[in-house]
Amino acid sequence: MTTMSETYPGPSPSGWFAKSEAWLDHKGKGAWIAVMVLGFIFFWPVGLALLAYMIWSKRMFKSSCRHKSRSHGRRYSPYSSTGNSAFDAYKADTLRRLEQEQNDFEAFLERLREAKDKAEFDQFIDERARKSDEPGDAAGA
Repeated sequence: MTTMSETYPGPSPSGWFAKSEAWLDHKGKGAWIAVMVLGFIFFWPVGLALLAYMIWSKRMFKSSCRHKSRSHGRRYSPYSSTGNSAFDAYKADTLRRLEQEQNDFEAFLERLREAKDKAEFDQFIDERARKSDEPGDAAGA
């Protein structure tokens, strides 16, 4: 069984409201919205009060909740060292090769786009030249 201090690091909430708030924060924004909707369904002033509290405390507009912002363990970056020099050299070489392949592919796509644009433009010019060469269509109907 977990205690309150194991579940919610930091100062332990003292009252029922603080405990409820900490529990909802731990569950996330969806829990806040669900409680607010239930408040509107069962007794609308409670839902309205929860909505006002969520807006006032800026819980409604946060991109993430408190528990998601905490780091759980070490985060690895593709450029951070692992401590193993052979693996780090292999990783650096692989990343360099992948970046070169990405640059080559992007250059290839750019050449394809340019060729497609040129072909479409040439087709437009040819169609326009054919329309101007045809008698009767330009004179009008």
